[in-house]
Amino acid sequence: MYDCVIVGGGVHGTYLVQRLLEDSDLEREDVLIVDPNERLLASFRRKARACEMDAMRSTFVHHVGTEPFGLESFAEARGREDELLPTPGYPRRPSLSLFLDYADRVIDRENLEALHRQTAVDAVSEREDGTLVLETDEGPIRTRTCVLAIGRGGRYRTPDWANGVDGIAHVWDGFDPDRRAEETVVVGGGVTAAQLATCLADREPVTLLSRRDLEEATIEADPRWINWSHVERHLHRHPAGSRNRLEVVQEARNDATVPPTLLDRLDSAVADEDLRTRIGEVDSARAVDGSVRLLLEDGGCCSAERVVLATGFAPVFDHPFVDRVAEELGLERGYRGMPMLEDETLAWCRPDGTRSPVFVTGALAAGTVGPFAGNVAGARRAADRLVEPIAEREGAVLTADW
Repeated sequence: MYDCVIVGGGVHGTYLVQRLLEDSDLEREDVLIVDPNERLLASFRRKARACEMDAMRSTFVHHVGTEPFGLESFAEARGREDELLPTPGYPRRPSLSLFLDYADRVIDRENLEALHRQTAVDAVSEREDGTLVLETDEGPIRTRTCVLAIGRGGRYRTPDWANGVDGIAHVWDGFDPDRRAEETVVVGGGVTAAQLATCLADREPVTLLSRRDLEEATIEADPRWINWSHVERHLHRHPAGSRNRLEVVQEARNDATVPPTLLDRLDSAVADEDLRTRIGEVDSARAVDGSVRLLLEDGGCCSAERVVLATGFAPVFDHPFVDRVAEELGLERGYRGMPMLEDETLAWCRPDGTRSPVFVTGALAAGTVGPFAGNVAGARRAADRLVEPIAEREGAVLTADW
């Protein structure tokens, strides 16, 4: 039996397992990461490749290692300081290549893949003694605590008009970035859409179709939301799981925005006539003679050999796996299915307010961690809350100066 099983091998799971081993007396044999992908961070790598991402939006101190300046030192030791990219009015950002190379260095150095079991968790149940059983493709796994670090859970937002139409794919589901087309329409108005359209324009005709003019923002939210004291003052003053909490998070996030450096590249591509932009809401779509025809609400039309959706993620709160866990364990939920978490520990609470052995990190914890919950910075803030209650529950000794 394990002391803690982390469901999800992305940035959050990879970072958290290190903190558990460094800041408590939990040993390697006490912890496990369960993820169906072939390696840690595999889903992140695929998404980045699909949209031809070339740089991180977050700063160089936000990465999967536990030393804040570890990535910077890694770059300096290898003469790759030029991959710490300048950002006007904001700290430098690492290139994607540098971020991933450092992540591989951390994973290899700490032998984290040895803690990863490649399998999917289908359900979680609780025994009479309070321990958990995770039902997986390879059989049950018993643990005292479990951390849900599932990210967005592989569910992407697909407009109703796109369902069942040949030639339409989501950028992260069914799109082949290596296949060239005679012409492509990218649908979306955020950083992924702008990144994909700009890169595809180097090799084929591309139209970026968005519902409104692109909006500029350097990062996903005001940097003050990285600080826990700011989160406590401005988010935790509302009741846990409340509509007010979700609205604060949504209003704080700069969703569907493009950082200025990318917007400059997109504008240059438009000026060079390598890329076209168009504003419009799609009313319907159909496949016609090997192409996709989009009919717009203003009566216009837009056609191409393929259409790529960069329309974001489906809400994680109503993910089927989350539904199953909450129902099976009798966990409390709030507005729109938001998990009712204990603010100090990120433990998912029961209806009577007591802690369950299930903890949460990532986008699923946005109602407690705030607008950066799903980001790299959110992984750090969540781990600050998670290590102590997990260690206390197992009777482990904390080694960090709390």
